[in-house]
Amino acid sequence: MAPSKADRSPGSGTSSSWREVKPSAVVLLSGPEEYVASRAAESIRTQVRAVQPDAQLVRIDAVVYEAGALALQTSPSLFGDWKIIEASNLAQMSDDFLVDTLAYLADPAPDVVLVLSHAGGNRGKKLLDTVKAMQATIVECQPLKKDAEKADFVTTEFRLARRRIEPDAVRALVAAVGSKLSELAAACQQLMADTSGEVTVELVEKYYGGRIEATGFKVADAALAGRTAQALSMLRHALATGADPVPIVAALALKVRAVAKVHGARGSSLQLAKELGMAPWQVDQARNEARRFSSAALARSVRALADADAQVKGEARDPVYAVERAVTVIALGDD
Repeated sequence: MAPSKADRSPGSGTSSSWREVKPSAVVLLSGPEEYVASRAAESIRTQVRAVQPDAQLVRIDAVVYEAGALALQTSPSLFGDWKIIEASNLAQMSDDFLVDTLAYLADPAPDVVLVLSHAGGNRGKKLLDTVKAMQATIVECQPLKKDAEKADFVTTEFRLARRRIEPDAVRALVAAVGSKLSELAAACQQLMADTSGEVTVELVEKYYGGRIEATGFKVADAALAGRTAQALSMLRHALATGADPVPIVAALALKVRAVAKVHGARGSSLQLAKELGMAPWQVDQARNEARRFSSAALARSVRALADADAQVKGEARDPVYAVERAVTVIALGDD
């Protein structure tokens, strides 16, 4: 619902997640994750136009802004039309934009929703401090760096769409297309549009199994499970067909780090998930895999991975041998 004048007085705003943001006089989208910012801005537009269908959308680039433009766009209209003003590139804003926006924030228009997008940095700090002081709505648009955060994103996308996805399928999808949030979101939408019923690991592999990251995790899964011959066979096939060894080593390292985190740890899966920044299902899986490793075996695996990582990133005496050795050490565990 579009905000009323009474709802939009200074001090009425609040921090909000991008999924739950509501229109207010001023909304600050703070952070470099463009996908999150775009989803938040789209949600605001949709909510305003649900109540004010004729609301006009105005886009302003803060870099090439001309003095007086904001005042012109926010001046009272004879027809009382609402406006949604989206100002982008505040991290490189012009001096004119800074001056005009500071003046506007002292008395926001009652029929305007101003959405400011600032990717980060010190440029415009005075403006950001002013926005925060008036307690405008602030949406943090930060990248999802941890796999647990990306897994939560996928799970939520499916839950909101009233679709089911297996935990292992979530992990496989993150492994395959999780480098960029926009690509991960597009993959979720494609799977939901092209399939019916529960999304399984098999479906994810059907659509995205050719990604190098997914190949790396298949090798890692086989190695952590102790299937030495299978892990080496998949590794050699991947390398022979042009796969880059760097993401394969990264997938191995990610799995081994998860095992190291839970090795010897006590507590419930939910408790450890919160402490370690993992999803509960990741804790359960890592615990199962950790049973094959003593502290000494885990240390050997970490050293072998460190050597493989150095080899594939430039210390190239024999990078293929180093990766094969790491896979073998991990797969053998305490055997």
